[in-house]
Amino acid sequence: MSVPLKINLNDQNFLEIEWDDGRLCKYPLKYLRDETPDAGNKGETILWKHIPPSDPGPDKPGKYEIESIELVGSYALSIKWKDGYDYGIYSWKLLLEMADAIEVEDNLPDFDNHEHKH
Repeated sequence: MSVPLKINLNDQNFLEIEWDDGRLCKYPLKYLRDETPDAGNKGETILWKHIPPSDPGPDKPGKYEIESIELVGSYALSIKWKDGYDYGIYSWKLLLEMADAIEVEDNLPDFDNHEHKH
């Protein structure tokens, strides 16, 4: 599995990771925060029953701004957001899966602005 060589925060817009396989991935901060992998954000499954997350209420200032990033062992990142949220661990595997999802989203046609001929 690939591991990061460099991790950079670019102007509170996106996190850029250079992987050891030569891949350079840009993660929009909004995407990273909205997809935070923790039970408070995604819900959880207990005994095969999915329990949705509770309503987080209104957004707080700094929701999509990173305060700090820390390595978790040699397998993940922990991100603390400026609104105080610091749950969820982003494993290398998860970050690579997110990069694939972002690439797919970026390459989808824009159906909302597609002209239809009748």
